[in-house]
Amino acid sequence: MSKLTIFITILFISLCHCALVTAQNYDSEIIKNLAKAYVEKNITAPKRGKMVITPADIDPRIIIKPCQTPLVLNIPENNSSRNVNVKISCDDSASWVLYLPVRIETQVPVLVPNQSIGKGSILDHSNIVLTYVDQFELRGESLNNIDEIIGAKAKRRLSKDKPLSPRSFCMVCRGDNVEIIAKSEIFMIQTEGVALKDANVGEQIRVKNNRSGRIVVGTVNPDHKVIIN
Repeated sequence: MSKLTIFITILFISLCHCALVTAQNYDSEIIKNLAKAYVEKNITAPKRGKMVITPADIDPRIIIKPCQTPLVLNIPENNSSRNVNVKISCDDSASWVLYLPVRIETQVPVLVPNQSIGKGSILDHSNIVLTYVDQFELRGESLNNIDEIIGAKAKRRLSKDKPLSPRSFCMVCRGDNVEIIAKSEIFMIQTEGVALKDANVGEQIRVKNNRSGRIVVGTVNPDHKVIIN
């Protein structure tokens, strides 16, 4: 055997050996973690919210071959739903492609009772907590600032873990005695009255002045007072 033939044979064996050495093995858990990390990097979480990303299980009958090059990941189509398909491909000489479904649960912060609350009960830090729920399960307006509802009354029985809405409570309720403050840049008058409707912070409310009997309209402030500017 000539020296050139021996050299070529050794070189060929060496190249094959290098290819085998550099090939990376991937099991199903590695693939799932790669897909999860890719989605976390490329899908933006909602403001004040977070995402829970859950890759699907890979069929154990699928054989994931080693790959001599870094895997390439992308999301082929634009996705705005709760699920995306991540394309995972190996681009070496024995190329392969795998599509992995990934579930995206978008969670947003909401206020919920941590226990059943009876009608007329006062809402405070002992019975209201901030938690995260799937935004697709929310119906109507929800709340996430507990400071805006402390001291309010439940307008009806509130169920544990059910998101609160502005209709669940009233900061000033119909029939409540309230302080009325009429003010301008040069004077301020304080008196008392009776609320004629339910209202929350920032909402307008009709109040009957106890002294004059007149009905006035003001805005509820965080101190449960009715302000007339």
